[in-house]
Amino acid sequence: MAQHDYNIANQTAANARTDINNVLSAIATNNSGTSAPSTTFANQWWYDTDAFILYIRANGNDAWIPVAYLDQTNDKFRILDDTQVVDTSGTQTGLLGDQATATWETGTGTTESLVSPAKVAASATEVVGDLAVGIGQTWTDFPTGRSSLVHYRNTTGRPITVNVGETSSGTGAVYVWNSQSSTPSGTTGGVQVGGTGTQGAFNCYCSFIVPEGGWYYVTGGTPVQWAELR
Repeated sequence: MAQHDYNIANQTAANARTDINNVLSAIATNNSGTSAPSTTFANQWWYDTDAFILYIRANGNDAWIPVAYLDQTNDKFRILDDTQVVDTSGTQTGLLGDQATATWETGTGTTESLVSPAKVAASATEVVGDLAVGIGQTWTDFPTGRSSLVHYRNTTGRPITVNVGETSSGTGAVYVWNSQSSTPSGTTGGVQVGGTGTQGAFNCYCSFIVPEGGWYYVTGGTPVQWAELR
C-alpha cells in the first residue's frame, strides 16, 4: 500500500532513488490506502483498503467513481449494486442491481434488471390476484338488490362472475357489454351470453363473467336468485 504526489524533487541520488521507488510502489498498488490520495490526477486509480472499494478518478479530476468491491475474504471481484448497463454511446440499457418489490409487483418498470425468484413469484401473485376471477373474491347474494331490465355495471376493478336464475314465467336472456362509460340502451350492442328459465320442474340458472368496466343486463321476469362473485 502506497501513495505519492508523483513529483520527483531535485535531491541527492539516493533520495531520488527512494522517491522513484515510492512512485512505482504507488502505481503498483493502485494508490491504495485508508483514505484518498491528497494529490489527484484525472483517471487515477485508488483502492480504499478500509471499504474494499476500487475507484477511478473522473476525467475532470473532480470526483472518485466507484468501480467495484474487492472481496478480500473470498478473493472475489464483486459488481456494485445499481451499476448501469450501457451501450457504446453510454445510453442505459439495463441495471445490475436490486429494484423495489413494488416495481416488480406492479409490472410498470421497463428497466432490465436483476430479480430474485421470490420477487418473480410475488409479481406473478400480484398480477394473478388483480385479474383472476375467484382469488380474493367472495359470493354476495342479492335477493332483492337486483332486477331484470336494469343495466348494471362492474366497477370493482376486476372481472366478476354473476349467477342469475328465473322461473319459467320469467324466461329471458343475459347480455354483457365490454367496458364503456355510457349506459347501454336495451340490448343494443350487447352480447348474449346465456338465457334463464326452467328445465322441467327445476329453475334454470345462467352464470357468466363480466369484464371490469362492463355492463350486464337480464331480460324476463323477476329473478328468483341473483348472486355475484366480486
